[in-house]
Amino acid sequence: MSTRAPRSDARANRAGILAAASETLAHDPHASVDVIARSAGLSRRTLYGHFDDRDALIRELIANGAQRFNAIAESVTDADSRLALARLAARLWQEAAHVQVAAALALDEAHVEHTAAALAPLRRAVAALVTRGQDDGSFRTDLAAPTLARLIEEMARTVVARTDAASAGAASLAVRVVLSIAGLSWHEADELLAAHPDISVDA
Repeated sequence: MSTRAPRSDARANRAGILAAASETLAHDPHASVDVIARSAGLSRRTLYGHFDDRDALIRELIANGAQRFNAIAESVTDADSRLALARLAARLWQEAAHVQVAAALALDEAHVEHTAAALAPLRRAVAALVTRGQDDGSFRTDLAAPTLARLIEEMARTVVARTDAASAGAASLAVRVVLSIAGLSWHEADELLAAHPDISVDA
């Protein structure tokens, strides 16, 4: 027996709820289900017809965002490990900056386990990049690759959660911090970014 595809109005309602949730949470991270439903122009009952509770709604927002982040990881193909890490950090920051509050929610302790699972492809890409960078001498080797990859991840998490995306130099800070954790000096980061202006650090 085949499963019937969702009706077009149901799909539109679900997409509208997700869009409204993203926008509403950007203004108020603690917004209730009632507020989100009103923002979507729907009743609370209709919202609960799509999502069991607020956490389920946030988990789907996280999953959708994770798909975009994972796709960014796949798009970075530079042979130079330093360049690849800088480009990855810049592109991820540009994506996160547009949905910073939602990104911070995703990185909150209440959702960190779900976020980690959703971002598994990105985490594997970072781990592989760190290993490559250590093997070719680009990155520090005083730390084991899994430890260094985790430190890069945690620092990126902190920057997203604590930095005002709209502030001057926020994108540059995000990229430079990641390069610093990987082992580059600030002089080396300057030289790398100056030599590759195609890596946009002006979000």
